[in-house]
Amino acid sequence: MRRLTLSIIGLLMGTVACFAQVGELRSNLAVGLNGGYNLSRVDFSPTIKQNLQPGLTGGFSLRYTTEKYFALICAAQLEVNFAQRGWNEFIEDGSNNTYRRTTNYIEIPFFAHLGWGQEERGIQFFVNAGPQIGFFLNGIESYGFTEDHPWDETNRPNNIVQQYGKTVENTLEYGIAGGLGMELKTGIGNFLIEGRYFFGLSDMFGNSKADPFGRSANTTITAKVSYLIDITK
Repeated sequence: MRRLTLSIIGLLMGTVACFAQVGELRSNLAVGLNGGYNLSRVDFSPTIKQNLQPGLTGGFSLRYTTEKYFALICAAQLEVNFAQRGWNEFIEDGSNNTYRRTTNYIEIPFFAHLGWGQEERGIQFFVNAGPQIGFFLNGIESYGFTEDHPWDETNRPNNIVQQYGKTVENTLEYGIAGGLGMELKTGIGNFLIEGRYFFGLSDMFGNSKADPFGRSANTTITAKVSYLIDITK
């Protein structure tokens, strides 16, 4: 994770250097919609074994292209998305219990968008990287048990059971996100596909010495498609 953080910081510094240069100026604004599929987990300390939790995401995208510096197309991109996250516990204590929690967020990533390829018609490859903030909306807990196998917390690994029924205490989240993708530019708009990763730097639960978890941050893998229309060129 430290390497990921350093890589994104390095990319952002390179982008700032790109914007500081005098290239071929642009003033291109594009807006549109995006949607996709999330696979999420929560990075807990102490550790809780998990499977990836599926969810949906979608929202609005805005991109402003400022210049082309040699082959590098420099832009800033802002999104406002609804995102389903959460975690799905991998319970191995023989109880046959299951537990998952879905958490719903409004997320706002702000990206440095760097592209290589065709500007008008054709294919362009791109990298997105930057900070992201989110606002917790609500969540749903799902407990799985039967009459023959009632809910039983007595044999959980390391006796970690404080997450069950625990209210999300920090409704503001922040972290870093990055992605790689491809854009097809056509006469009727721009079609994008992207793989993205979000690494949370904030915790959903309290993390003081008196709290049960020292870390409880979201991490999410996203597969996303977007459609953008050029408003100005």
